[in-house]
Amino acid sequence: MNILLMLLPISLVLLGLAIAAFAWAVRKGQFDDLDTPALDILDDAPAKPRAPATPPVREGDDGA
Repeated sequence: MNILLMLLPISLVLLGLAIAAFAWAVRKGQFDDLDTPALDILDDAPAKPRAPATPPVREGDDGA
């Protein structure tokens, strides 16, 4: 019976940690897009190479 006095607070602390971890994941956007990653594996097309990032050229900017 004495073990319940120890297990009950431990389980409540673990429950609080699980709720905090879930709230953190929701705030960080981990559950925003659940469909696209699952469909990416079905795409047979090769990965497209990314263009190098270049700063935008403004009108009248001669680069000197």
